[in-house]
Amino acid sequence: MAAAKTPRADATRNRQQLLDVATRLFAAAETEPSMRAIAAEAGVGIATLYRHFPTREALVDAVYQDQVSRLTAGAEDLLAHLGPAAALRRWMNLFGDWIATKNGMLDTLLAMVESGEIAHARTRTELLAAIDGLLEAGRASGELRGDVPAEDIAAALIGIFTVAGSAEHKAMAGRLLDLLLDGLRACA
Repeated sequence: MAAAKTPRADATRNRQQLLDVATRLFAAAETEPSMRAIAAEAGVGIATLYRHFPTREALVDAVYQDQVSRLTAGAEDLLAHLGPAAALRRWMNLFGDWIATKNGMLDTLLAMVESGEIAHARTRTELLAAIDGLLEAGRASGELRGDVPAEDIAAALIGIFTVAGSAEHKAMAGRLLDLLLDGLRACA
């Protein structure tokens, strides 16, 4: 049996370029951009796009998984450079950015979640683990209360960004995030 082939460097670059462009176009669009528009913006042919992502669903899934990985890794990165409360607050902004990128892929994404094509439970588990890591660090340092579960934070964040997730409500979202963090601080 032959060993798995390592993708060529240009193929790897093209795939990442397609993911980056798709992420940007999905976030900026009111409706889902066409596959042709994504390929053109990435500077590759439509055949190259379909070689990497045979269907729109495959592209949406890849973008979604890439974003979840970046978001969850962001929690650890922030904790390495900031105190727990500051890391949590900054991560809340990243979560809002993550939510905002769903605009142009929402219809496909919702259909995929409903059909089970996207492992929603796995994503939820990964996001809750990231939040829990931030909360645990805050509890250990004495900065954050110990009685608020990650699920409550996730629900609050979804509520905040559902109501105030648009660019014109960015200041409101910031105030709501500050209020949430103030409520999480341990009493002295």
